[in-house]
Amino acid sequence: MTDLRDDIEWRISPAPIPYAEALAEMEARAAAVVEGRARELIWLLEHPAVYTGGTSADPSELRDPQFPVVQTGRGGRYTYHGPGQRIGYVVLDLNKRGRDVRQFVHGLEGWVIATLGDLGITAFRAPGRVGIWTHIAGPLGGDPAEAKIGAIGVRVRRWVTLHGFSVNLSPDLAHFGGIVPCGLPDFAVTSAEMLGRPTDYATFDAALALRLAAFLQTHSIRQQNWA
Repeated sequence: MTDLRDDIEWRISPAPIPYAEALAEMEARAAAVVEGRARELIWLLEHPAVYTGGTSADPSELRDPQFPVVQTGRGGRYTYHGPGQRIGYVVLDLNKRGRDVRQFVHGLEGWVIATLGDLGITAFRAPGRVGIWTHIAGPLGGDPAEAKIGAIGVRVRRWVTLHGFSVNLSPDLAHFGGIVPCGLPDFAVTSAEMLGRPTDYATFDAALALRLAAFLQTHSIRQQNWA
């Protein structure tokens, strides 16, 4: 499904897209955006099970990989993608939206956090840890613990963004055990389903779309102070 939102293509792929195929298409689209031959893109999809490594990936954090491992140019370390996880690839032109990568990442986090809030899941940023966090019950009835429900990993090439976010709706969380997720061994990974808030793709996508305008507003060139 595609449509026009703020001159951005909003694409939802109903069938899983192999990671390498999606990566090639995303990179081609980003190059076309740089050259002024294509619109910006927000692409929502799912991948077959795969582990991906970012530019800071440490091979020692591959504990027992059960699925293919693909190295990629995004930031971050190892993560898992698979069925039940919503992937969002965001190809935006920061030349016209503001050349501020930190603000872009902050805005991306805020977009997902607000969307999850609309779905009844309280999520937040954690100082020093990129990504989307929430609380789960602590061990033996103790204080709540922080757990990761979404990951952020981006790359910027000629001021056009690539990659984006992943949000755990109902993946098999055991699959994260093959790696040290995002290089953070002391924190659990959770999902909307585990939090008692089962959410299908259509519901999540619709909620995300309602928050799109607010996300884009954080990157309005009128709000940026750069030359």
